[in-house]
Amino acid sequence: MRHLTNLREGKQIFEALNSDVRVQILEMLMEYKELNLDYFAKKLNISNSAVTMHIKKLLDADLIKITSASGIRGSMKLCSLNIDKLLINFDLERLEKNVYSFELDIGHYVNYEVMPTCGLVSSTGIIGEFDEPRYFSFTERFQAALLWFKSGFLEYKIPNALKPDETIKELQISMEIASEAPGFSSNYPSDIHFSINNVHLGYWTSPGEFNDRRGNFTPSWWFPNLGQYGKLKMLTVNESGSYIDGILISNTTIKQLNIAFNSDISFKILVPKDAVNVGGLSLFGKGFGDYNSGIEVKMYYEKNNRPKK
Repeated sequence: MRHLTNLREGKQIFEALNSDVRVQILEMLMEYKELNLDYFAKKLNISNSAVTMHIKKLLDADLIKITSASGIRGSMKLCSLNIDKLLINFDLERLEKNVYSFELDIGHYVNYEVMPTCGLVSSTGIIGEFDEPRYFSFTERFQAALLWFKSGFLEYKIPNALKPDETIKELQISMEIASEAPGFSSNYPSDIHFSINNVHLGYWTSPGEFNDRRGNFTPSWWFPNLGQYGKLKMLTVNESGSYIDGILISNTTIKQLNIAFNSDISFKILVPKDAVNVGGLSLFGKGFGDYNSGIEVKMYYEKNNRPKK
C-alpha cells in the first residue's frame, strides 16, 4: 500500500495519472499482472518511443516496476504494478493544528564525513574546489544550494519545540535527493540510509543521477553534464513504523527514537561504504533542483491529559 499523508508528497503520482494512455497501461497491469513492454505499443497503437516515455513517468512515480526475463530472442523487459493500494489522507484538522514545522538549509549540518567525488555549490557559484572534502568545513557551506559525495554522512540538528505536556506522534522529513555518479549516469543506484538519534530507520535506493533536463530552479551557469535535479522523498516515522513516500522501510517506530520535550534530535543522511549500492548522494536545496527548498521537517504531537489537582 502507498500512503500519502499530504498532497505535495503525491505530486509525481498525480502527474503520472494525468494521461489516458498511462491509466490504460495501469488498467492492463491490473488485469494481466505482468506484461512485455512491446504489448503496450501493439495494444494501444502507439510507437515504442511513446511507450518508453509513458513507462518512465510511471516508474518515476514508483507505480510500476521493470524486471528482465529470458525470451525466445534474448532477454525481454516485463512490467508489473509496484503497489496494490493508494491511500491519500485528507486529515485537514490535523494539518491545521498540533504540528511544528521547520526548514533546514542543506549547508547547516553540524557534522559530516564525506569521500570524493564530492563538492558544494551555492546558487551563484562553486564553493572551494571539487573533490576536496575539507571545503565541507568552511563557513561558506551555509550558502550551499547543492552538495554531493560518494560515501559518508551528513548530520543535522532538528529544532525541538515540544513542550513538557506534548508527546510527538509523527515525524516527517522531506528532501530532494539523487545518486552521485562520477560524471553522470542515469543508471547508478545508491542506497541512501537515514537515522534519527543514531537509530537506523531504513534506506531508499536512488536509481541514478538525473540529467535529462535542467532542474526547475537549477541556475543557467551550472554545467549541463552534471546532475540537474533529484527526487522529492518524504521520510515518515510514526507509531507503526518508518516509511519513504508511504512505503514501509523498517519497523522502527517513533517511540523507539525516545524524543521528549528536552531531547536533542539528530538526523543523519548516510551512504555507508558497506552498502550494497554505494552510489553516493546529491542533496538539493534552495536555488537548485525542482523544488527550491531545503530539508523540510514536520513534528506532529498530541497534548498529554493531566489530571486536575
